[in-house]
Amino acid sequence: MEFDGEAQAVEPTSRMLSWARNSALYRLQQRMMTEKQLRDAIMRKAREKFEDIGPAQVKALGEFAVTFAYGIKALDDTAYAEITVRSGQRSGKSKRGLAQKLQIKGVARETATAALQETNDLVAAVIFARKRAFGPYRRVEPDEKRKAKEFSAFARNGFSFEIGAKVMAMTTEEAEDILSDAPL
Repeated sequence: MEFDGEAQAVEPTSRMLSWARNSALYRLQQRMMTEKQLRDAIMRKAREKFEDIGPAQVKALGEFAVTFAYGIKALDDTAYAEITVRSGQRSGKSKRGLAQKLQIKGVARETATAALQETNDLVAAVIFARKRAFGPYRRVEPDEKRKAKEFSAFARNGFSFEIGAKVMAMTTEEAEDILSDAPL
């Protein structure tokens, strides 16, 4: 693509590289990100910030930001996956739901699988039931409609029918024993 007889530059300017470095630092100071999230954010903002930027320059800025972040050890998908999985487990998220979240965030399948090794869906389901007052934590005697709603909530959150049924059939003491034995 040419404008007024000038070909678009392929290499980003030093001003662009400086902006990408500062922007990456700012973003990583705000929150932990995956490689994909950082690259996408830098590329999106570069398109907005610089008017005459070409696709090759945008891609180069994204790669520069990721390389810079790895260089200062501010980017680590493995740590991100482990932290996300631990947090999700403590808040009652299923293994399936966590795997999907990591995939959306751009974490490699092998990294996500390694992080998900020690998760226990039964513990997460009990935590989920406690948060929503389902199963052993139910305050009122359930009718069929209520049971169906609870099973649906378990299914929507990625728990299998077997795990949902197991949690629904538990007593409060059994549920508390599972939670007390779980390493959180």
